Amino acid sequence: MTKMTRRMLMAAVATMPLMAGSAWAEGLITVIVNDPANPYWFTEGEVAKATAEELGYTANVAAHRGDTNTESTLIDTAITNQSVAIILDPANADGSVGAVQKAVDAGIPVFLVNAEINQEGLAKAQLVSNNAQGAALGAQAWVEAMGTEGGQYVELFGAPSDNNAQTRSNGYETVLSQYPEFEKVGQEVANWDRTEGYQSMQSLMQANPDITGVISGNDEMALGAIAALKEAGKLDGVVVGGFDGSPDAVEAIKAGEMAYTVLQPVAIFSEEAVRQADNFIKTGETGADAEKQLFDALLITPENVDQYSAPFVLDQ
Repeated sequence: MTKMTRRMLMAAVATMPLMAGSAWAEGLITVIVNDPANPYWFTEGEVAKATAEELGYTANVAAHRGDTNTESTLIDTAITNQSVAIILDPANADGSVGAVQKAVDAGIPVFLVNAEINQEGLAKAQLVSNNAQGAALGAQAWVEAMGTEGGQYVELFGAPSDNNAQTRSNGYETVLSQYPEFEKVGQEVANWDRTEGYQSMQSLMQANPDITGVISGNDEMALGAIAALKEAGKLDGVVVGGFDGSPDAVEAIKAGEMAYTVLQPVAIFSEEAVRQADNFIKTGETGADAEKQLFDALLITPENVDQYSAPFVLDQ
């Protein structure tokens, strides 16, 4: 990560005043994220906003919270406000296509971050974590944490409307199917949410009292599972793995409650999306070789957790 990225990230998670003077010179970049109550999406939005302001634009951040109707309204607002570009974390792989099309029809370039839509050629770029690579990385770490004795496990699945959820689940299955000593006895959708993760874990424990492992599609669901396991007095006998690299997950690793998390480089690709938008506004080209761009994930474990230097940043 560059010094500029780190500086912007540290500024982004604090209170950031709007830049004066030249901030308006290049126009408005609208940033639309999912739910900033989740630290991952908060960081995504704030890094994008800080990068835009570094480049001389004004920027605002709005949230659709997974609702395509809200997303459509926010796109309308971005059009009305004459945005020069939109940075969007789409609400739905299929359902967001229309919103992106609407912006494109209005002459506004759209740059997708974190999640994809199921249509190419609309967005100027789609920048996402390499979810298949990250899932394989996490599943292997989970196997190592579980040990050689095997056991029963359950999976917490993210939002079905997000392609990332299925990609991660498929990645887990590809690795874990090679270890017949581990038996998957349950799976529940928890929609990336900590409260739903807690509730799903309660149901899964009741149906499967002998589980020794939980593999989760993201950190928030994993943290909810940890809360449920702690409440039931069962956490000491269960390995829990996450995905995102959130600050709370890092604290759980330090506390010995979570075995690992897979860090998504959200700070990197959020900055890069804005830089590609800037390139496109000024030259008509993003500067990237392809529309879809994958950013490899990193593994955080007790061995390297002290190298976590800022939200979603691991020094190497």
